[in-house]
Amino acid sequence: MKKNSENNTNSKKSSSSSSKITNLQTRKSEAKLGGGAERQEAQQKKGKKLARERLSLLFDNGKFTEIDPFVKHNSSDFGLDKTRIDGDSVICGYGNVNGQQVFAFSQDFTVLGGSLSKVASNKICKAFDLAIKTGCPIVGINDSGGARIQEGVDSLSGYGELFKRNTMASGVIPQITVVVGPSAGGAVYSPALTDFIFMVEGVGQMYITGPEVVKAVTGEDVSHDDLGGANAHSTKSGVAHFVSQSETDCFEDVRNLLKILPSNNVDIKSSNETSGDSDQSMLDNFIPDTANQSYDVKEVIETIIDSGSFVEVQNSYAQNIVVGFSKFNGETVGIVANQPDHMAGVLDINASSKAARFVRFCDSFNIPIVSLVDVPGFMPGTSQEYGGIIRHGAKLLYAYVEATVPKITIIMRKAYGGAYIVMGSKELRCDVNVAWPSAEIAVMGPEGAVNIIGRKDISSADDPEKKKQELINDYRDKFATPYVAAEKGYLDDVIEPSHSRKIIINSLNMLKNKVDQNLPKKHGNIPL
Repeated sequence: MKKNSENNTNSKKSSSSSSKITNLQTRKSEAKLGGGAERQEAQQKKGKKLARERLSLLFDNGKFTEIDPFVKHNSSDFGLDKTRIDGDSVICGYGNVNGQQVFAFSQDFTVLGGSLSKVASNKICKAFDLAIKTGCPIVGINDSGGARIQEGVDSLSGYGELFKRNTMASGVIPQITVVVGPSAGGAVYSPALTDFIFMVEGVGQMYITGPEVVKAVTGEDVSHDDLGGANAHSTKSGVAHFVSQSETDCFEDVRNLLKILPSNNVDIKSSNETSGDSDQSMLDNFIPDTANQSYDVKEVIETIIDSGSFVEVQNSYAQNIVVGFSKFNGETVGIVANQPDHMAGVLDINASSKAARFVRFCDSFNIPIVSLVDVPGFMPGTSQEYGGIIRHGAKLLYAYVEATVPKITIIMRKAYGGAYIVMGSKELRCDVNVAWPSAEIAVMGPEGAVNIIGRKDISSADDPEKKKQELINDYRDKFATPYVAAEKGYLDDVIEPSHSRKIIINSLNMLKNKVDQNLPKKHGNIPL
């Protein structure tokens, strides 16, 4: 009898446990439906992927561990008590990307338009806190109508908590935002606080006020895409760093960027994978003989780095300067290069700000910086002066001085005036400064200089044009060469262009254990 009683008891326990597991599985299956099958179908008809599908594209093998899958909002106003869905409007979790642990959150537009509730903010903040504690990158996938209006100030508080984490984590862990839907109003400030923003063409949108408000206030009639689409933010505002044609491509691009970035500000991302040295001899005859003739600096970059390793940042914005990540013998390095093929490589407001922010990112995450210089100066004109070229140019100067990572500068051709100083000169605490024989280092170009200092000699000459050319040639021989700067110690060497890669690699090895620091202070006051 006793044995039968025990069997009955075990059977009841087994039945109870099985029932609980079945209930758990049901709850999890229901949670995966988000706002329901109908809304998920509507999302897909718009050509947009679901929140969980996006996380699957990000993580290795589509696998991640979810955080807070059963959290529900506690609001009851305006009928919210009827839409208490497990997990609410965001899915959070962690997993591996290229074998490296990464945290992520993905807003679910099928649940109340992806609007941010207080509990949704709590979920994101929990993921942020764990990412900071464990030193892991975090990826935010934005697809939301913004603050949950029905929750009022609670939703605004949720955004404030998120902005605080964005700010506190800045320079500690890499933060990436993927915009695959609307991101409007105050919601745009979280992406703006992150390090890199990816947008999908025709899908992602970012703006403070929508087209309706713009038209009501200014009378301007613009579409959502024209106002805040991927093209607008990658070419005009500079808000977006990368643009993809599809969500699948976008998440592959995110994975590629994470592969090259360190996990945090004390991690050093390197590998033993190198492509071997490519033929460098083409560089010896690369610079055009005519000073005003353009060339594509990306050809120089691709020649000196590990083959195929260049990841350009903001390639459609401020194209007169090129910035991006590359590898030298497997080590991640930041590249800053003037682009003679666009506006002669001149520094203007947008180029200065673009490069300054990139330099500061590299410094935050201990990524060495290689600068390739061919700059005729700063952009003249009232629009630049009124727009604050002085202030914006000072950002780049500040960023170079503040940076304590290894800094290597190669002057390829022109390096004139203040732009010479700003672009990683020796005076800005750069460690290795070399030049190609084609380098011209001077206060200004020979012709401009002669027009000022030789004005009287030219005007009094029998043949003014011939005299002017003589003075230009004389000025170039005496001042616009790299050897004057090298004789004075402002350059460490004048090198054959084909030796550039070797010089960079040797310098990186020499500087591997570099220790440098700034004066003790709370923080500086960069000219924002």
